[in-house]
Amino acid sequence: MSVLTVKSSTALCLLQDAGRFGVRHLGVSQGGALDWVSMSWANNLLNNPLDAAVIEVTLGGLTLIAEADCCLALAGADLGAMLDDRSIAPWRSFFVRKGQQLRLIQPVSGARAYLAAPGGFQAARVLGSCATVTREGLGGLDGAGRALVEGDRLSYSGTSFHLHALADHLIPSIDDTRPLDVVLGAQIGQFSGLSLFDAFNSDWTLDSRADRMGMRLLGPQLVYQGQPMISEGIPLGAIQVPPDGQPIVLLNDRQTIGGYPRLGALTPLSLARLAQKLPGSVIRMKPVVQDLAHREQVGYLQRLAAKAH
Repeated sequence: MSVLTVKSSTALCLLQDAGRFGVRHLGVSQGGALDWVSMSWANNLLNNPLDAAVIEVTLGGLTLIAEADCCLALAGADLGAMLDDRSIAPWRSFFVRKGQQLRLIQPVSGARAYLAAPGGFQAARVLGSCATVTREGLGGLDGAGRALVEGDRLSYSGTSFHLHALADHLIPSIDDTRPLDVVLGAQIGQFSGLSLFDAFNSDWTLDSRADRMGMRLLGPQLVYQGQPMISEGIPLGAIQVPPDGQPIVLLNDRQTIGGYPRLGALTPLSLARLAQKLPGSVIRMKPVVQDLAHREQVGYLQRLAAKAH
């Protein structure tokens, strides 16, 4: 078994996997990697299961020390990673010698990087997952939802001796400016006509009020004209519109039910792109039919699986 020791960390450095499923009826959030695409590629580079546990590093601030020679992989945002005095680009695996320090410093491009180890990082599974949900006190190294802190020891039991880099045509664009795809929701017809035009023909700015529960969008005020709603289940990526008319995109650590009307929900691929946007970024949204969104999702998963080593 190999170990990495945490020298420094922040509250935004979390152990994550694909998340918890089948427990929403208990009021338990899904959790899991916000950018599931980058997490999958990080694991792919080490021939891990695509949902193996990784470290999600948001905005940098993580330093690890290797206690043995090892091979790690990095995908997602460029957080200015350094191995001692050598820079490490994302979307590749790399060797680390005993005693070397790996630092993920601050954003150069994107918001979240994913660090994978051979076989995945080891931690107790709570309700089927080690995904860290701090608000609910679930997952992480201690099973109680704690972020990584100085002195933590991250173990993994796999081995890898081959270096791989993701081909250029497979690397997701962190700076992708295409509109985010939205599958329209049940309340879409109860927004004013002007609101529907504005929703899909205006720029939206990501507010600084953003976390793993949701991201607020700032832009034109959307007006809901329907009757008050009874709380109902909320899917991943749901775009709720509270009374102030400014949408909130709900993410992995969202609550399980809510009573605000919804424009619809971002597709999983669009959510992965949104997860890499920093506050102040400008986005646009585009309506798509569910069948098209499903075909694109299945097609991407098939391509991802086909590239597994």
